[in-house]
Amino acid sequence: MSYFKHHVFFCTNQRAAGETCCNDHNAVAMQTYAKERIAKLGLKGKGNIRINKAGCLDRCDDGPVLVVYPDAVWYTYVDTEDIDEIIERHLIKGEIVERLRLP
Repeated sequence: MSYFKHHVFFCTNQRAAGETCCNDHNAVAMQTYAKERIAKLGLKGKGNIRINKAGCLDRCDDGPVLVVYPDAVWYTYVDTEDIDEIIERHLIKGEIVERLRLP
């Protein structure tokens, strides 16, 4: 069994000016929001959910991106409503959010 039920990595990479990157889409703020939301829901820690920042996940053109392990499901998002939907449906209920899923 995995140490965490779900381990979520948000790409927060910042590239040089003019190059596409996740951080141009408010990635750090969205990662912070997700981390605080999981803590508020009492889902943080061993056996539950861990929200982490990551460097470049090499999907800049699809960005912003996050990936949920151990499921290996990649998502894009726009705002906190999308993050809330990923938390509620995927992390809590185990349903993949198809409208946000990346191939």
